[in-house]
Amino acid sequence: MKAILLAGGTGSRMRPTTTVTNKHLLPVYNKPMIFYSLSVLLLLKFREIIIICEPRSKDLYKKLLSDGSSLGIKIKYVIQKKPNGIPESFLISQKLIKGENVCLMLADNFIFGNDLYNFLKKGLHNINGAHFFAYSVQNPQNYAVLNNKKNTVIDIEEKPKNPKTNLAIPGLYFFDKDVVKHCKSLKKSKRGELEIVDLINIYIKNKKAQFSKIGRGISWLDMGSFDDLNDCSNFIRAIEKRQNFVIGSPEEVAWRNNFISLKQLKKVANKYKNDYGTYLKNLSN
Repeated sequence: MKAILLAGGTGSRMRPTTTVTNKHLLPVYNKPMIFYSLSVLLLLKFREIIIICEPRSKDLYKKLLSDGSSLGIKIKYVIQKKPNGIPESFLISQKLIKGENVCLMLADNFIFGNDLYNFLKKGLHNINGAHFFAYSVQNPQNYAVLNNKKNTVIDIEEKPKNPKTNLAIPGLYFFDKDVVKHCKSLKKSKRGELEIVDLINIYIKNKKAQFSKIGRGISWLDMGSFDDLNDCSNFIRAIEKRQNFVIGSPEEVAWRNNFISLKQLKKVANKYKNDYGTYLKNLSN
């Protein structure tokens, strides 16, 4: 099973900052944004990851992450020429997916919490169609929103004016091998894109969709605006300073999952002549 990390788009809402770089490479506290989502996929023990990126950003991602070998994984890069919607990720990477179940994560999503692996593996090991997550928010009209009755999924609406619930859908999904077939049946929305909501609703219609509600102890933040970046940076800084550990370190997760040896970890750490490098070197102490 492979994972797709969607890190494309033009970042138009963050210009002029994104005029010279991709949004997912912007700093969130002390690390590139993409480190946080990549760390979640490593936590879930994915060893083959497909990064979807825009043409101008491929070399930047390769400079940062290379082929993934320093993390004990394999990274492939697939170009999305222009943003045509989240489901296009499956269509342009179908040769790499090879008809298998697949995980998709949006690179501007931050998920952190206690015992995160054991919670998220509910989706990883329970893929009978589509499995997604729901998170209670104060402003559901800004998100894709789950309409449910107890534990039964009714449908999902994209940014409804009058939301039926306050349950937003984070950008982490698990789909079965039929996902490419369903994506091919999608029609573009009024804004000219294929919509992830429409894809999930196909699974709901076929009674093959499940969800897990994220409760206390796990936080989800969307990093789609400058205010979101600041909120997330402040959140990360507070925890790192108070608890003396680093959030969103793909090198640390790779080492703790035995993807790389201690010797390899220290070799990677030597690239960073700063507190981050020192932290990695001291992990075994």
